[in-house]
Amino acid sequence: MGGTHQAAFREAVVDTLRNFYKKDFDAADVRQSIVAAVAIRVIEPVFESQTKTKLGSQYMSEGGTSMKNFVYDFLAKELDNYLHKNPSTAESLKKRIEQSERERKELAGIKKLANERAKKANLHNRKLRDCRFHLNDEATGKDKDAILEKQKESTVFITEGDSASGSITKARDVERQAVFSLRGKPLNCFGLTKKVVYENEEFNLLQHALNVEDGIEGLRYNNIVIATDADVDGMHIRLLLMTFFLQFFPDLVKNGHVYVLETPLFRVRNKQETIYCYDEMEKQAAVKKLGNKPEITRFKGLGEISPEEFARFIGSDMRKEPVMVMPETHIQQILEYYMGKNTQERQEFIINNLRVEQDLVDDVKDVKEVKEEK
Repeated sequence: MGGTHQAAFREAVVDTLRNFYKKDFDAADVRQSIVAAVAIRVIEPVFESQTKTKLGSQYMSEGGTSMKNFVYDFLAKELDNYLHKNPSTAESLKKRIEQSERERKELAGIKKLANERAKKANLHNRKLRDCRFHLNDEATGKDKDAILEKQKESTVFITEGDSASGSITKARDVERQAVFSLRGKPLNCFGLTKKVVYENEEFNLLQHALNVEDGIEGLRYNNIVIATDADVDGMHIRLLLMTFFLQFFPDLVKNGHVYVLETPLFRVRNKQETIYCYDEMEKQAAVKKLGNKPEITRFKGLGEISPEEFARFIGSDMRKEPVMVMPETHIQQILEYYMGKNTQERQEFIINNLRVEQDLVDDVKDVKEVKEEK
């Protein structure tokens, strides 16, 4: 969770770069896009919490150099020397800081208008059917433990269209589950700046619904669940939303808040029993179990599932697949490959990895009937 060494680094790196370039850059512009690892040795360290996650030491040792001066002096010397010895790196860094400055100033006007629009929309946000408990609420009173548990379970489903959101809205737990409805396919935001989040009304409303404009510390829902149809369009919308989160709010993914909802593809039933199946193999097993040609329904979209049925799929047995970024994954490279302008390369990948699904036919009589139909 950082601590005094991190705070000292944040301050020192800004002052060092301001002195080097002899320009009073805004601190946020200097720190934008910096990734750093800070390691120090402290004698008898003091921590701010029992879990030992945040350093509280003000001095490197009892009666020794202060944490602030130690980190400041190191950067003032080593970083300044490095930039003098590597002018091309110094120039690139300066350009990045100036780019951040331009983006911030460009965003300022748009951000103000977008936030005013979002505040009005939040009073009656047609996109969001909210729940009672939120992750960032303050839990107090004798029921504090129960409230904290509900906050931990707080979930927002991001759905496509009104039909899907209608079924989820009727089936959800209003205390812990919210629904945000998309109008259709969102914008492919790969390669775009944060400006698009404010200019695009849907993205801006989603940002405000999640409360992540200034970081994930104020996140309103512990679980962000993408709930789209199990067809090509649904998969595309799923990919566009993943791109949005990875492009602008990667910490949501890295901290395990983003999921994809799994819903059944088939319903297999007879008069005695109903079985919901999530893939072809489960369907075949259900057909074999029920026997005597049961009724088979293929769900094309979430809107086809009744609210009574949907309650099963978003309840305690909900299946949701986490969206994860592996340690070796380079987010920018993977987004560039799947969402960039390399259409020909992706087309070849799709052709080389096509999978053909076909119904398995066990009975010889059924095989003959299929042949006759053909």
